[in-house]
Amino acid sequence: MTGTAEPTLTLRGVSIYEGLLPPEAQARMVAELREVVRRAPLFSPMTPYGKPMRVRMTSAGRYGWVSDRSGYRYETRHPSGVAWPPVPPTVLAVWAAVSVVARAPECCLVNFYGDGAKMGMHQDRDEANFDFPVVSISLGDEALFRVGNRTRGGKTESVWLRSGDVAVLGGAARLLYHGVDRVVPGSSTLLPDGGRINVTLRVVDG
Repeated sequence: MTGTAEPTLTLRGVSIYEGLLPPEAQARMVAELREVVRRAPLFSPMTPYGKPMRVRMTSAGRYGWVSDRSGYRYETRHPSGVAWPPVPPTVLAVWAAVSVVARAPECCLVNFYGDGAKMGMHQDRDEANFDFPVVSISLGDEALFRVGNRTRGGKTESVWLRSGDVAVLGGAARLLYHGVDRVVPGSSTLLPDGGRINVTLRVVDG
C-alpha cells in the first residue's frame, strides 16, 4: 500500500475506505497483532460506572487506552505493568495512507469483539488535540457501524464495515458520536475462531 488513498464513501463526514486492505495484507496485520497480544494480553476493562465492557482490548505504542473506576484515560503501561509493544508496521502503513498528517500515532488500540459484543455510541475525546484524526481498521467479521452527531441523540446513519475496510474520523467528523450495533458471526474467514478485530489509531498528546 503506497501513496495516499482516496475514500470510496463518506458517512456524515466520516471517510470510509472500502477494501483498502486486500486479504494478504489483512493476514499480515493479524499476525503482527497476535504478537502485540502475546506481549500485552487482552483484558476486559470496567467502565467508571462499574459495568464491564463487552469487548476485550489491548494497545500498542507510547500509550494504551484503559478504563476502570478511576475513569477513561491513557496510560504508559498495560494493567499488568509491562510496557506497551510498538505499533505494528502494517498498522503504521495504513495511518500513512489515510491520515494526511505527518505526526505518527501514539496509541494503537486493539478491540476484540467476540459473540454478542458491541460498542455503545461514544465520542473519542480523551486526546489532547482534536485536530488529529482517529483511524479505524476493521478485520474479521462484518460490523454495523453507526454514526450520529456531536451531541447525543438525533438522527443517525449506519454502514456495514467489512474486513479490510478503514474509517477515518477527522475534521468536522472528529467528535461525532459513533458505535457498533452488532457483529455478524461467521461473515469472515480471516480469524480461524471468528470474531472481529477493530484497530484504532490516535495521537494522544497535544
